[in-house]
Amino acid sequence: MTVFASSPMTTLIDVPVRYDLAESTCPPLTTGDLAGAELVANLPLGYGTSRGDAELRALVAADTGVAPDQVLVTVGAIEAMFLVAQATCGPGDRVLLATPCFPPARTVPEGLGARVDVLPLSFDDGYRLPLDRLAGALTPATRLVSVASPQNPSGVRFTEEELRTLLAVVAESAPEAVLLVDETYRAATYGGSPVPRSVAALSPRIVTCSSLSKAHGAPGLRVGWLTTTDADLYERLREAKFLSTIACPTLDEFLAARLLRRQTELLRPRAARLRQALDELVGWARAHRLEIVAPDGGAMCCLRLPADRFADDTVAEFHARLAERDTRVAPGSWFGESDRVFRVGFGHLPPADFSAALDRLADALPRQRSTAEAAA
Repeated sequence: MTVFASSPMTTLIDVPVRYDLAESTCPPLTTGDLAGAELVANLPLGYGTSRGDAELRALVAADTGVAPDQVLVTVGAIEAMFLVAQATCGPGDRVLLATPCFPPARTVPEGLGARVDVLPLSFDDGYRLPLDRLAGALTPATRLVSVASPQNPSGVRFTEEELRTLLAVVAESAPEAVLLVDETYRAATYGGSPVPRSVAALSPRIVTCSSLSKAHGAPGLRVGWLTTTDADLYERLREAKFLSTIACPTLDEFLAARLLRRQTELLRPRAARLRQALDELVGWARAHRLEIVAPDGGAMCCLRLPADRFADDTVAEFHARLAERDTRVAPGSWFGESDRVFRVGFGHLPPADFSAALDRLADALPRQRSTAEAAA
């Protein structure tokens, strides 16, 4: 029997709070931003196709550098991740996962019976990929290597050189493995920074996944996609999608295509807002002497309560005090990190609410007392 571990992250959608700094989406879109009622009034609500809407796939293909028939539209990036895990690994197989990570990246292959080997990334090293330890973490039984760029929860992006090195090591040490690169936050940039190119066309070994949930601010459109230039793998993934969801919702695909047609226009104000909010957050962290890893992309980053100022027993107190203030951050344990580390989302709340949330975050900080002082 397949059993998936429960995730406390479900509170993000099931338990609302007034000041939600745990959410990692950008400012939300509305249906009015994409289409008036007259455009959807006569839209046929029949089945779509297992591949996904042709125009939508063409738009994704143009953005990622692959062909339309190498794009599979999915119900969010989460379905893409599930399909890849299901197609590549099972009982007895091994998965190498860079952590901290989005929880389903671990729980899905574990639920399918695979053994998950962890390649831990370090806050102190800026969550860079430890290429010197990579080969030792791979085996001939490794069938899936899973990373995200930008990473969740840190927002740190891997360079193309790092990913090319990763590919070469995987090819040598785990020749049957697929490399999954989660690019969900790729289009969430800051200010005038360009959107970095996708790695979708870098190698037939690579599968990428993404969605409209984060950078585009449209998680209510349950539309994502995966790309692969391996035709045989694509067909296995397409067949698995058909057997699980048949097709994506017609209305969602219609609106998603309208969104991607206007992607540059819609992303521009979001990038400007992320720049402002990140600058405010970095200034706030410095003022309160908290440690922070500067992100490269995405509407989130990681902060840490320094051990020389906050004893271990104050970490739980901090999160409890936040809850009393109707405020939430994403604790590190959601992602495989210590709860001394926490993710702060800076794109979800309106500007005034974001500033107010930071005030509550400051008020929840426990009395400063180092771990050494607590042990004395």
